[in-house]
Amino acid sequence: MTDLQALGVVGHTSGVEESLLLLSVIILAGIGTGILFVGSVLAAWQRKEVRYLLISAAVGALFFRSFVGIGTVYGIVPMTTHHFVEHSLDFLIAALVLYAVYRSKPRRSEQSFDIDNDSSQ
Repeated sequence: MTDLQALGVVGHTSGVEESLLLLSVIILAGIGTGILFVGSVLAAWQRKEVRYLLISAAVGALFFRSFVGIGTVYGIVPMTTHHFVEHSLDFLIAALVLYAVYRSKPRRSEQSFDIDNDSSQ
């Protein structure tokens, strides 16, 4: 038995099953992101703009990650599937947020800044 196996770092197929602490953290994160998701859906409903819908979809993907995590803790979702889904959702969340920012146009009343122009001189 190697030192890493003795410490429980390697040699397990799923070291997270039935972990009460991890499950508690995931549930709390799920409650928090669930509240944020409801708020983002309400904002998208009120504003009726695509950028709010994109942000709502990103927060919804973040909320879905909690269910994947709970499934992994209970042994329903295999670890390889967990990593594939979680990292795919990370990419999707980043892409949705960046696209929402890209679609946002500055209002005429807002001034843009010039990186090359130093106004302190």
